[in-house]
Amino acid sequence: MTKQLKISNILAIAAVCLLAFLAYALFQDLDDPVLTLTPDTGRASLALPLTLTVTDATSPVRRISVNVRLGSRLIPLLDKTFQDEAKSRRETFSLKSTGLKDGAVELEIAAVDASLGNFGRGNASRRTIPLVIDSIPPAITIKTPPPNVRRGGSGCILYSVSKAVSQTGIKAGDLFFPAFRQASGDYICFFAFPYYLQIRDFTPQLVAVDLAGNTRIDPLPVARLSRDFKSDTLTLSQNFLSHKKAEFSTVVPGEMSDIERFLQINSRIRRENARALMEIGKDTASDASWKGSFLRLPRAASKAGFADFRTYLWQGEKVDEQFHLGLDLASVAQAPVPAANSGRVVFAGYLGIYGNIVVIDHGLGLQSLYSHLSSYSVTAGQAVSRGDIIGATGATGMAAGDHLHFGILVSGLEVTPLEWLDAHWIHDNITERVRTAGGSLPDVSGE
Repeated sequence: MTKQLKISNILAIAAVCLLAFLAYALFQDLDDPVLTLTPDTGRASLALPLTLTVTDATSPVRRISVNVRLGSRLIPLLDKTFQDEAKSRRETFSLKSTGLKDGAVELEIAAVDASLGNFGRGNASRRTIPLVIDSIPPAITIKTPPPNVRRGGSGCILYSVSKAVSQTGIKAGDLFFPAFRQASGDYICFFAFPYYLQIRDFTPQLVAVDLAGNTRIDPLPVARLSRDFKSDTLTLSQNFLSHKKAEFSTVVPGEMSDIERFLQINSRIRRENARALMEIGKDTASDASWKGSFLRLPRAASKAGFADFRTYLWQGEKVDEQFHLGLDLASVAQAPVPAANSGRVVFAGYLGIYGNIVVIDHGLGLQSLYSHLSSYSVTAGQAVSRGDIIGATGATGMAAGDHLHFGILVSGLEVTPLEWLDAHWIHDNITERVRTAGGSLPDVSGE
């Protein structure tokens, strides 16, 4: 092989290697960063926090910038360069520093990754988002007269809001009861006077947050009615603890005495179950599905009432205090349990102190609860009609004997069931009040 041929081969190999390197460098990452703005409603107040999320499937995110444009004027809001290798970035900003007035502007968002694409400058993404600056809170008009709400009971209002909202409802203490928009454009909200609040502490507020983040909070006029709850003293026996040991050990496993396990379930697990019901309460329809008043377990005697305050004794000493929520109804053993009203099953399973439990959603945050069941014959997602048999009474969970713990929940909070078992109360306090204000709910007249 001649010297000239050897040089030609070397140059050819070098050229191939160079081309391979350039192809690898230029084309190894063709993916642009993905830009997501939250919230992306097209409206914002100056104080509304906006969150920009930038993700890249293959390369680190190197730079993020956000500017707001008003005509020819460009105002920088965010400009950050990163040196680490993170492929996802999240930055929060607002328009507060701009001092802009209400009106239309544009957000110009850009991000660059650390790839060798674009001839070593990195892949870039850009978005221009039209935005209306809006600083005016929504106006609220209540259409129903002030409701009478008894401690532990339920209330209902119908109202309108002057503009589109991202959230609206009633705040009471540490709870929020969402409202539901109806076909008319008005909102219906079921709310509760929490059993654990006194009259002086129950100061409900009507809240509306528009798409720009402006918030209106108005006091809600209500007639607050007092109610005292019964007090009970329950003496725990070793016989009861021994009888429940196997079941309780599956709820709270580990080495401990029977009384220690009971107290864990009666306090910590009870609180966890209450939080679980709050989550279940979010799974609700925006329209009412009940028909007529709610059914009571047939031929059953009341054994315990709503919000009975129980003091627990062990060997003569007080060891715990809890509210009993719901209505305990006792019939024959394993009596058939009917659905109190039409709706959709949103939970069927085992839940701590409740044992085997079924929860049925009736829409607008209103749900019914059936617990301590020996068995149940429905599944989550199943539609049921008023009177359908959903299970049988039992003694699962925190139950000493066969009975049904029946409950009514408003957005996950247990309220007194007696109101919803009373056709006259439903007519006078719920459906008729809404009807006279121009709304519509199922009445008891179809029973």
